[in-house]
Amino acid sequence: MRQDHLISATQLSRADIEAVLDRAAEIDADPAAWHGRHSGSILGLCFFEPSTRTRMSFDTAMKRLGGRTTDMGAVESSSVKKGETLADTMRVLEGYADALVLRHPSEGAAAMAAEFVDVPLVNAGDGAGQHPTQTLLDLYTIRENAGLDDITVGIMGDLKYGRTVHSLASALTNFDVRQEFVSPESLRLPRSVRYDLHGSGAQVREHTDLDGVLADLDILYVTRIQRERFPDENEYRKVAGEYRIDAEDLDVAKDSLTVLHPLPRVDEIAPEVDDTRHAKYFEQAHNGVPIRMALLDSLLETDTEGDR
Repeated sequence: MRQDHLISATQLSRADIEAVLDRAAEIDADPAAWHGRHSGSILGLCFFEPSTRTRMSFDTAMKRLGGRTTDMGAVESSSVKKGETLADTMRVLEGYADALVLRHPSEGAAAMAAEFVDVPLVNAGDGAGQHPTQTLLDLYTIRENAGLDDITVGIMGDLKYGRTVHSLASALTNFDVRQEFVSPESLRLPRSVRYDLHGSGAQVREHTDLDGVLADLDILYVTRIQRERFPDENEYRKVAGEYRIDAEDLDVAKDSLTVLHPLPRVDEIAPEVDDTRHAKYFEQAHNGVPIRMALLDSLLETDTEGDR
């Protein structure tokens, strides 16, 4: 992994992933021991799209490390509305912070921005591209509940536009994991993602129905059908509301099945599932803080060493 930027889950080797997860586990075990490690450091939050969990967990992570955050605020009140380019915006903002977190609606935006900044840059989601820090917290939650080897993971919902899916599927190829993908035909994995998965030797199968695979799963990762990713409103309406699970659906699942979701959900997981032993998606969201603390600690530590 390049130590200055985290743009894509494809950068992450098994050793990279385990190093972050192990550090996050240490933080989880004794959060107070990590307070103040980066006192005086500032994290710049650059969100060109709405965010709740990612923005707030990065903010919390930095503050728990003893640092501070500065936020560019809403796009509508920034110089972007005056026509400023992303490259110029990032060049300016790097002068205000020791590291930057970028979310942008355009796929590839983070990789482009990384070419113009010298401080560590973390991709917090670029359109339908990648979301590597979500993947790290997903892997952490999977490891805590089922381990990361000799398991079967089902990923269901919007596989075409879902950046969390693309990142997670790539990262899982570092482990002994069988991947079962469930979606309508119109929302299958992009050809480029399928190509990369097969090229890595991943055990991958695609389905249009969850019923045939649910009983075999150790993890069920559910994603919403994302209206904002659809270029065609009619295409969205054709599949909206499909692939919903409720408590009765889970009767055939293993007792140990873990149900995850990157959130927000709409109606793809019925609220009654929240009270089952399978539901771990709120725990998953909470894991964003120790994971992002671990990542920021590593990136800022490396950046400081590089300046010596």
